[in-house]
Amino acid sequence: MSAPRKTDFSPGMKLWLSTPRAEGVFGDGKWRLLDAIERNGSLRAAAESLQMSYRKAWGDLKKAERCLGEDLIAKSRGGPNHGGTCLTQAGKRWLQTYSRFRTDVEKAVHRAYRRHFPK
Repeated sequence: MSAPRKTDFSPGMKLWLSTPRAEGVFGDGKWRLLDAIERNGSLRAAAESLQMSYRKAWGDLKKAERCLGEDLIAKSRGGPNHGGTCLTQAGKRWLQTYSRFRTDVEKAVHRAYRRHFPK
């Protein structure tokens, strides 16, 4: 078996934000979930698209909302054709701000990778 070449690798990362009282308050998972809710208009459809249980998705969002002190989603009832979930203004802010933050961190990781693992 030959030694792996540099081109066989690329950097990866898991990113999240924590508080002194709570680990993983907001990160890639909740970011993906908010994005899926925005695209699907439904927490259930968002969870399914991410192959996540509805219960886990609901619990993750409730934990984030408790720790952040603001609602990220608004749900409306009404049956299969009338209910849904949408992002609140705070949810939209978190989605957009975390997206920009994550992009900046990814760029920094790739710069560091190129510096430490030159051709």
